[in-house]
Amino acid sequence: MSVQEYLDKHMLSRKVEDAVNAAVRAKTPDPVLFISNHMKKSVPSVITNVKARQILDSRGIPTVEVDLYTNKGVFRASAPSGSTSGMYEAIELRDGDKGTYLGNGVSRAVTNINEKISEALVGMDPTLQVQIDQVMIDLDKTDRKGELGANAVLAVSMAACRAGAAEKEVPLYKHIADLAGKTNYHLPVPAITLITGGKHAGNNLAIQEIMILPVGARKFEEALQIGSETYHHLKAVITEKYGSHGCSVGEDGGFAPNISSLKEGLDFVKEAIERTGYNEKIKISIGVAATEFCIGTKYDLDYKSPNKSGQNFKSGEDMIDMYKELCEAYPIVSIEDPFDKEDWEHSKYFTSLGICQVCFIILLMHFGLQCLSC
Repeated sequence: MSVQEYLDKHMLSRKVEDAVNAAVRAKTPDPVLFISNHMKKSVPSVITNVKARQILDSRGIPTVEVDLYTNKGVFRASAPSGSTSGMYEAIELRDGDKGTYLGNGVSRAVTNINEKISEALVGMDPTLQVQIDQVMIDLDKTDRKGELGANAVLAVSMAACRAGAAEKEVPLYKHIADLAGKTNYHLPVPAITLITGGKHAGNNLAIQEIMILPVGARKFEEALQIGSETYHHLKAVITEKYGSHGCSVGEDGGFAPNISSLKEGLDFVKEAIERTGYNEKIKISIGVAATEFCIGTKYDLDYKSPNKSGQNFKSGEDMIDMYKELCEAYPIVSIEDPFDKEDWEHSKYFTSLGICQVCFIILLMHFGLQCLSC
C-alpha cells in the first residue's frame, strides 16, 4: 500500500484537521503532543512488524522473546517453558545442536517468527486475537506445531494480546476477559511452591511440588505476604530437623530437603502454616507429575531411591486411596496430574469423587491436541 493509499484509506487529512481544531479548542500548552495523542486514538492500530530474539529464562535455558510493533507502540512477551513435557503437548522447537546451550537453543523458532510469522501478521488488527492465532495455526499444519514451534507461536500470541489491550485502552486482564466472554472478574489465587521434588530437585521425593494457596487473602499483596512468611517459617522448620544443609532449593525455588515421604513434607508445611497464624487463610496444593514415576500401570513412589526403587509400587486404586487419606489429614484442596497421562480411567474416576480440585496439564480433546494449564 502506497503512502497516498494509506492516507486515503484512513482519511488522515480530515483527521489531522480535526486534531488541530481539537488542540485549539483545548488551548493546550503543548499542541504537538496533543495532536500526536489525538491522532493515535483516531487511527486504527495495525501490526507493523514482529521481531524475535533468543533470551535465557530463569533457569538459564534459552527461550523466545518477541517485540510486536504497532503504529501505537511496542509490546513484548516471552514464551514460558517447563522442565517436563507430555506426548500430547505442543512442541517447543529447539535447535538440537549439542555444542550450543546443550541443544536447547531456539534460533530456529526465532527465524520462523522473523521470516514467516511476521510477514503473515503485518497489517492485522491486534484486537482480533482469535484471527491472529488462527493465522499462526494455519501456517503450521502439524498437530503439535512442531514446524514453527509452540514457543514461537505462544510468544507472538502473548505479545499480540498485550497490543490488543493497549489498543482498547483497557488492562490486560479486561481484554482477556472480553475475549473469553466473561464479565465477572476474580483475582487468581497464587500457588506458592514451598517444597520441591520430582525432576525439579535432587532429593528422594517423588512428587514434583507441595504448594500453598492463600485463599483467605483479600488482595494479592496480602497473599504474597502470607506466602513469603510461610516460606521463611518453613525454612526454620526444616533447619531444626536437618540443619542448614537441608534448606537447599530446587529449580523452582522450593526447599528440597531429603525427606523420606510425601507425608513428612506435608507435616513440615503444616507446621510452617501453624507458626504463621494464618491457618484459616491457607490451603495446600500438590503437583504430583505422576507420569514421571509411572511404570506400566504402576506408580513407583521410591523411584528416586536406588535402594528402595521397585519396593513401593502402587496401583491406580492405591493412589486414589492415598489421595483420599491425604485430603482428610491435611487441608489439600487441589491436586495436579495425580495419574499418568494415559491413565484416563483413574483420572476420570478420581475427579468424579469431588474430593478436591483435580488439574491436568495435558488434556486430549475431541480430534485436536490442546495444552491446557490449570
